[in-house]
Amino acid sequence: MTAVRRLRRVTVVAALAYFVALVAIAFWPVRVDQNAGDLLYRLFTWLYRHDAPRWLDYDFLEFSANVILFIPVGLFVVILAGARRWWLGILAGFVTSCAIEAGQLMFLPSRFATVEDVVANTSGAALGTLLAAGALAIAHAHERRARAKARFEGRSRLSPWA
Repeated sequence: MTAVRRLRRVTVVAALAYFVALVAIAFWPVRVDQNAGDLLYRLFTWLYRHDAPRWLDYDFLEFSANVILFIPVGLFVVILAGARRWWLGILAGFVTSCAIEAGQLMFLPSRFATVEDVVANTSGAALGTLLAAGALAIAHAHERRARAKARFEGRSRLSPWA
């Protein structure tokens, strides 16, 4: 079995586990950081006391967390669909994010559906798409080199000049 095939098998399992966690986070009845207010206040107070820039605030943290949360979407989709269909990673992130935001808007009055979340989530999926496309390119190049080396070594054993 090739390395890419093994990677795809592992990715299926990881994607299923990720999807369960994503649904739990997205549709938790209250914001997952609701009880972290005091901790976040102390964190930002400490950061500002140590000359952190003022743009480094809760909105930046939330946006960054959404980007990071959706990196696996792009990664998993591209690994499973292949690098030629890279655009599916970004599309999957966008569609998944829109579905989550719509679900929060319709069913969770304590949660807020925002365009900023869709932008952050889609950005994360795009970043994951880039990472996966790069990783697949490296894996395919490694496999091509290994096959070429095996063919060369096979021929050199048969060569009278070896």
